[in-house]
Amino acid sequence: MKRNYSAFAENIPPYSSPKAARETHADLKQLSAIPGHIYTCPGLQMPWLVPMLELLPPTSIGHLKKWGLSTVFVLAKNYNKLVHVWESVTAMVELWHPQTNSFIFPEFEATILLKELEIMLGFPRYQRGEELAISYTVEQINSWSILAYITTKKNDLYSMTSGMHVHLLPIAQWITSQCKRKTTNYTAIAKAAAICICGVILFPESDGAISFGNLSIIDSISEGMKIGQAILGFLYAGLTSAALGGPFYGSVVALELWMGMHIQF
Repeated sequence: MKRNYSAFAENIPPYSSPKAARETHADLKQLSAIPGHIYTCPGLQMPWLVPMLELLPPTSIGHLKKWGLSTVFVLAKNYNKLVHVWESVTAMVELWHPQTNSFIFPEFEATILLKELEIMLGFPRYQRGEELAISYTVEQINSWSILAYITTKKNDLYSMTSGMHVHLLPIAQWITSQCKRKTTNYTAIAKAAAICICGVILFPESDGAISFGNLSIIDSISEGMKIGQAILGFLYAGLTSAALGGPFYGSVVALELWMGMHIQF
């Protein structure tokens, strides 16, 4: 059957020039006008993240994949394209019950399960009997001893830490300098990149910083430890904080992935 495209021709503007095409393409790339886009949230903007990840050597990327961070790496590499639907997140926070760690709907309860989190983020599945492989923190953390694997220069360590937090931007700057100098510290670069991508996607707090406790959790990934429980617990704590009138923290990416699986808005 011969198709008639004349009905659609009226809606297609004529091709004018290469310059006009470039300008139209540039307009399409202006994602900041989209409500909820990452560029409309100053506290979530990490302009250094994607350029740094694009410089990573293949060997370091291979380490990240070996440690089970393939999905997190992809999410981080597309961070500038993320759109958060804050109205939906706020609605879910209002349904959160701090004592049961679950969302209370009119006719049922639901919560984010560890199994679901592992599937969404591409982590190895936790099995009974693997309790010794669960990453957790029970003693005081020496952040410098963890960061020493990346750099031993005191000036770098001072710039990367303050109070009880580790700043991600100086770590990203160190990675960028190592990649541009084409050094062969592939494992160290991968560990530093893991801190950055996990800090942004899995353990976000504020001002591009993570706590010493979460730094220790992220560092354990390279040792084969499972961090799903820590990510879930941190998100539970952030939901509870927001439900009680405090700030929200935790992996909003994981929360929205779960919402996308179960809830139609």
